[in-house]
Amino acid sequence: MEFPGFFVEAPTISLRDPLAQFLGVSKSGMITYAYADAVKLAGHSCPTVAGAYLMVRRGLQYLYGNEIPERGGIEVYLRGPRDQGTTGVIASVVTLLTGAAPETGFGGIGPHGRFMRRDLLCFDATFDGIMALRRGDNGDGVILDLDTSVVPFTGEIQALLPRSVVGQANENEQARFAALWQARVEEMLIRHADDPALIRAREWKAGALADEDLA
Repeated sequence: MEFPGFFVEAPTISLRDPLAQFLGVSKSGMITYAYADAVKLAGHSCPTVAGAYLMVRRGLQYLYGNEIPERGGIEVYLRGPRDQGTTGVIASVVTLLTGAAPETGFGGIGPHGRFMRRDLLCFDATFDGIMALRRGDNGDGVILDLDTSVVPFTGEIQALLPRSVVGQANENEQARFAALWQARVEEMLIRHADDPALIRAREWKAGALADEDLA
């Protein structure tokens, strides 16, 4: 598959997966994900896929700092119901990167479910944000939100969108629409990956949702 060139410039996400180490996939357990991996999973590249990818990245940075995040050791909560809007797409990217899964996830090894990923991903959570992550080892948590208005649609793409959606755009119009669509994703991933206005993060205190300022 021939991806847009900017995919290779997008930030990567590295984690250590104890299950991968246990089963001999990697001696160190280290796994590095690229944006292209999320695109392959979703089957498309859009602000939702890019936003989910960047929110997980920001959340891991917030919770782990200079430590290597542990895949499978993170609980994830999504505000939306599983069948609402883009929640399912976001959940798929979250599972890819963190290992956290709903009731369909890996049930673990042995009588105590070692390495279990099942029920680490929950929907219908109540907080002011799109997703929240919590470390399983120390309980530290972070609430994350995405403001795509920081990278708005251009007037040209807004004009092309209706015709493209209903299949009335000609070949040149469709090609232009696709290029502009990916240009917005590129802007998010390359120029705004670390922009606190695009990805907002704040502490999620154990047992309560705190009202601290967005950091």
